[in-house]
Amino acid sequence: MSRLQLALNVADLDAAIAFYGALFGTEPAKRRPGYANFEIADPPLKLVLFEDAEQTGTLNHLGVERASVAEVHAESRRLRESGVAVELPADEECCHAYQNKFWVTGPDGQRWENYVVLADSTPELEGLRVLPTADGTCCTTA
Repeated sequence: MSRLQLALNVADLDAAIAFYGALFGTEPAKRRPGYANFEIADPPLKLVLFEDAEQTGTLNHLGVERASVAEVHAESRRLRESGVAVELPADEECCHAYQNKFWVTGPDGQRWENYVVLADSTPELEGLRVLPTADGTCCTTA
């Protein structure tokens, strides 16, 4: 299933997870230090949250999650044929997942990614969060 993606910068990840969990009636599908995503069925949406107190309340990027690598490649081809400049990083690790993707930039600078998740890259971080600590460690259990 393809779905739109909305990636937001948030000041407080725990507060944002509580709010969006209530708003959409679901728990995060993935949670990592400074990061969470929701896979919402209705409306079909991938909501991604990046903890960034300096950019809070701003759009990080937009995207379309595709169901397969073939769909990613077909959309890339279609856009190139219509004259849209396509950036092709192809397979990369992003958002705690291995993905096949490409990027385009809208006329006002909005970044859009088209991607398919190939595999989770950091399952050992599930449920951890970033907390400022005196000893310099990055993560503690939620």
